Amino acid sequence: TLLLVATGAAAGPVEVRVTDAAGKPLPQAVVFLESRDARAAVKPAAGVEIAQAARQFAPQVSVVPVGTAVSFPNRDTVRHHVYSFSATKKFEIKLYVGTPAAPVVFDQPGIAVLGCNIHDQMAAWVVVVDTPYYAQTGADGRVSLPAVPPGSYRLRAWHASLPPGAPAADSPLKVEQAPAQAGVQLAEARP
Repeated sequence: TLLLVATGAAAGPVEVRVTDAAGKPLPQAVVFLESRDARAAVKPAAGVEIAQAARQFAPQVSVVPVGTAVSFPNRDTVRHHVYSFSATKKFEIKLYVGTPAAPVVFDQPGIAVLGCNIHDQMAAWVVVVDTPYYAQTGADGRVSLPAVPPGSYRLRAWHASLPPGAPAADSPLKVEQAPAQAGVQLAEARP
């Protein structure tokens, strides 16, 4: 408490609005804040899964901190062959039903594209972040990242409708007091 009184600053929410080129909100955009202190505070999430149901991945976009183990249960009546050839995480889970015994650990930041070798229409993305400050926007294109300490960050935003291989947008953000607000326009994305 003494430190907070001395500096006059406390952690608080950072509210971000993500839009497309026309200013329309982008739902399910991934927003995260990076910094050296954020990297030091990141911890893997527990109990994360990306299921296959109705020949689709659910959820289609997942955000996980570095080091998170993700399970891939097959809840379909058909077999799937889940894979990623992305530099962020390369893996294959060959034809299977049920839940594979070993989850896949996403151990470096970036965006992994998932597919099924049997069902070409199946696609999903895993955005692996090196920060505890992340979330996905709601239908209104807005998100609130809670309890962000004051400091200098890189505000990053990504959406599944960006061109294949597109990195997350990146801009500086200085958080001085709570609540802080920011906006990101992803010109190449569509709602």
